[in-house]
Amino acid sequence: MASGADKARVAVQVAYATPERQVVLDVEVPAGSTAEEVIRLSGVLERFPEIDLGCQAVGIFGREISLADTINAGDRVEIYRPLIADPREVRRQRARLQRRR
Repeated sequence: MASGADKARVAVQVAYATPERQVVLDVEVPAGSTAEEVIRLSGVLERFPEIDLGCQAVGIFGREISLADTINAGDRVEIYRPLIADPREVRRQRARLQRRR
């Protein structure tokens, strides 16, 4: 029975977006794969060489996870780009502009 479990595969997605385009890749991976393994098996790192898993956050459906977390069937692993502006500061600036008007 262990050999059957070794061959079990699950369907997941890997998502990444740049300002210019977005990709969502459907991937079948061995059951029990980690987020990092799923990302590497998806081929997204070859498509987007700027991805640096050492500093970019990853998540599942908007919830941040570790690269070592196990992925389940149906999960969408998302690779997040670094923020170029602090969202709180942007809101503050927008509020200041509204007050001036």
